[in-house]
Amino acid sequence: MLALIDQLGVRDYQAFVIAVIVFLLVPGPGNLALITSTSLAGVRGGLAATLGVIVGDQCLIALAMAGMAAVLLAYPTAFHALQWLGAAYLMWLGANMLFTKSGAKPIIEIRAGHYFRQAWLITVFNPKAIVFYMAFFPLFIQAHHSLAWLGLGLLALTVACLTFLYGLCLSVIVIRLAEQFQEHGRIVWVLEKTAGLLMMAFAIRLAMSGTS
Repeated sequence: MLALIDQLGVRDYQAFVIAVIVFLLVPGPGNLALITSTSLAGVRGGLAATLGVIVGDQCLIALAMAGMAAVLLAYPTAFHALQWLGAAYLMWLGANMLFTKSGAKPIIEIRAGHYFRQAWLITVFNPKAIVFYMAFFPLFIQAHHSLAWLGLGLLALTVACLTFLYGLCLSVIVIRLAEQFQEHGRIVWVLEKTAGLLMMAFAIRLAMSGTS
């Protein structure tokens, strides 16, 4: 199997898988979107958000390999504008979670399609992710290999599969915890407001990184 993968111009596939898993485990807005979607809409919301992250990742991979990251880095103004746009969206989401009364109908209608779009937007508006994929993929692909395009497809598919498995496992864990806390409204309220604060903290961090 590994020999066949090597023939596609992929190098150190095992290391690539490990790196993607570590990347998924690092706390960030994407993880928070998955947890929040699952807590509000169950497995359906969690899977919808997972698919949003997957589609967002694939968009970033395609843009990065097309040279979009290099363009953004060549034009700092465009790069910073994307950072501020992403930060504003995260801030709006966090404020919505923080200031909406617990149990009240949220500003946006609760449905699976909403969670897909939310997770997708959070993913594609993260400029650091674009740069990450631009710098990450070349490490594991032999660019001059005749089948390098197939190797890139395999790496993109690997990211999608690992993200789906991770999102599914995370959704199950959140559901189990929700079942334990369903009779403790105060705990749910604290978790909801904490998630809102964390989302706003991610927004501030992203905005501040654009001024450094």
